[in-house]
Amino acid sequence: MFLYKIDEQLSLKLTEVSDADLLFELTEKARDYLKEWLPWLDFTTDVEDTREFLKGTMKGYAENKSMTTVILYEGEIVGTAGFNSINWSNKTAYIGYWLGHEYQGKGIMTRVARALTDYAFNHLKLNKVEIRAAEENTKSRGIPERLGYVKEGRIRQAEWLYDHYVDHVVYGILAEEWNKNKK
Repeated sequence: MFLYKIDEQLSLKLTEVSDADLLFELTEKARDYLKEWLPWLDFTTDVEDTREFLKGTMKGYAENKSMTTVILYEGEIVGTAGFNSINWSNKTAYIGYWLGHEYQGKGIMTRVARALTDYAFNHLKLNKVEIRAAEENTKSRGIPERLGYVKEGRIRQAEWLYDHYVDHVVYGILAEEWNKNKK
């Protein structure tokens, strides 16, 4: 089992099917909040949907194509984060994340994204990490901005969110930039 300790409060644990009940419960509590920016809520209507999602994330990890973790804050599952995909040919990882509403504002996701970025460069030996967020999702966009990622551009109508398209802002950082600016 993969467990990556970030600090005394935070760890990342590779997803397991046994996480389904707790993760679905967290999803249910945050459903209305999450639906503003995440397109999959209508497809996650019971714990079995979460179980199938977790099986898919485990398969992606086994095939070395992605790495999805649950975020443990003081031992409790509070969200997910990881590499939605890893492009080994180009040595690039794409970070994705979500956090339960009641856990926001504690710096959790910034610390998680920092740890994932560091892991990508110093353990996986990748060259670039990207984070994409809806243009209007200022909370999510603040994370790569705080971590020194470069705003690389905007993808128009990048994602369909239930009844409308949203543009994505793409942020990236290179290994040489990360390791040079690391404090």
